[in-house]
Amino acid sequence: MRFGVILPGGSASEQLEQGVLAEEAGWDGVFVWEAAYGVDAWGLLTAIAARTSRIRLGTMLTPLPWRRPWKVASQVVTLDQISAGRATLAVGLGAIETDLPRTGEELDLRTRAAMLDEGIDLIRELWAGRSQYHGVYYDYSCPRDDLVEVGRPVQDRIPIWVVGAWPRPKSMRRVLRCDGVLPQFRSGEDSPAEMRVLRTWLSERGAAPELDVIAEGETAADDREAAVREVAPWADAGATWWLETRWEMPHHSAGRMRDVRERIAAGPPRA
Repeated sequence: MRFGVILPGGSASEQLEQGVLAEEAGWDGVFVWEAAYGVDAWGLLTAIAARTSRIRLGTMLTPLPWRRPWKVASQVVTLDQISAGRATLAVGLGAIETDLPRTGEELDLRTRAAMLDEGIDLIRELWAGRSQYHGVYYDYSCPRDDLVEVGRPVQDRIPIWVVGAWPRPKSMRRVLRCDGVLPQFRSGEDSPAEMRVLRTWLSERGAAPELDVIAEGETAADDREAAVREVAPWADAGATWWLETRWEMPHHSAGRMRDVRERIAAGPPRA
């Protein structure tokens, strides 16, 4: 199992320092929130990339139906090049809670799901060096080969992680097309036991053995043994990543920033 930390907020400079601290403390990845307005996720990740050498970097997560897929593809490939192949793209439909900004984007669930599917396909086409995509929601055509050439990733395949609403068939079929799943379990069923059922389903459906399955949660900074015990059942159930979270509001308060730094500095709950 690998261990990452999600930076919940704060200024760009605060999050940059937290990202650097995460590598120094032995974490395997840093993931940042992508909101409609605020600190730009991809600019921040690229800045962290320039000051680190090992940790994997990505969003948690990008609401792809509310972004231009070609712009997202450009941002991710820029990060991949600057980081020498450490970029991960995590995508979902986009949350519609009332405390998030409204920008006039599509809210219909089925439409967003279709846009998510097309967006993933279009991004893959661009990263593969192809300059044409014609779908229902997106149409992309570029006659300039040089733009495609300079926009190639360092990695043979940049991992795309996607939210999977378990056990909804359409959502899970989308997971099988991607490189990792951020499970969204039915209410009250977020448990290692349910994770094990999901992992078994993926194996039976021919999922690649290297497909990442992500677990999230909060462990103590001052009790390493307890933190290790908290995470162990998820690893046993087949999770390949543990993402440490600190989502309580407000994300940017002095107390929250102190908590985040303390948890990062304590290191991952690795056995």
